[in-house]
Amino acid sequence: MGNPYLLGIMTWLLPGSGYIVQGRFVRGAIIAATVWIMFVIALISGGAHYPGFSFQDGQLLYLLNVFARIGNGLGGIVSFLMSATPSPQIAALATFEYGGRFLEVAGLLNYLAAIDVADIAAGRKK
Repeated sequence: MGNPYLLGIMTWLLPGSGYIVQGRFVRGAIIAATVWIMFVIALISGGAHYPGFSFQDGQLLYLLNVFARIGNGLGGIVSFLMSATPSPQIAALATFEYGGRFLEVAGLLNYLAAIDVADIAAGRKK
C-alpha cells in the first residue's frame, strides 16, 4: 500500500497522484481533472487576486482563504505568485469573486483527496 503520510503529501502536492500510485487510475484522473480544471477556471476568472483585502481588514476570512489556497499544493504556490502583481482591473471582472471561490473549493477538495488517499494506504478504507 505505501506510507500513508507520504502518499497524502504526494496527493496534496499533485492532485490525484496518490490514487494513481495506489493503482486507482480512474479515481486519480477524476480528482486530478476536477481540481486542476477548477484551479484553471479560478485563475482565468481572477480568483488568484481575491480577497482584495489584507490580514488587518478581516483576519478570519483572510486566514480561511490562505488555508484553502494552500490546499492546491503546487497550484497554491502558482496562485500566490500570480497574486503578487495584481492587475488594477482585476476587481472589475464580473467573475472576480467566483474565481476566488473556485480556487478555495479546489484546495479544500484536494485536502479531502489527500486524507482519502492516506486512509486507503493505512487500511482504514477500501
